[in-house]
Amino acid sequence: MSRKPAEQPADSVIQSLLAETRSLKVALARATMELEEAQGNAGGPDPKVGELQAELRRLRTQLDDARAEVNVLRTERDELRAGIERALEQLDGPE
Repeated sequence: MSRKPAEQPADSVIQSLLAETRSLKVALARATMELEEAQGNAGGPDPKVGELQAELRRLRTQLDDARAEVNVLRTERDELRAGIERALEQLDGPE
């Protein structure tokens, strides 16, 4: 008797973290473009440059944290799936 487990809560968490990661990548790209634009347009130091650099650091840190969390949740999900498969195999067992 082969059963396919329904979508696990970990899967939905992973999907939301992946969406957050994509969102952070977009925000990081925008901030990078704004920083490059501010550096290119300014004859002297633009006051926005420091703010944008701080925002880039913050976004990079947030993106790294989200990636790490996704990796942990993927590992947990895979371990849970393996456990479920072993349990199902034991339930089906030799008949």
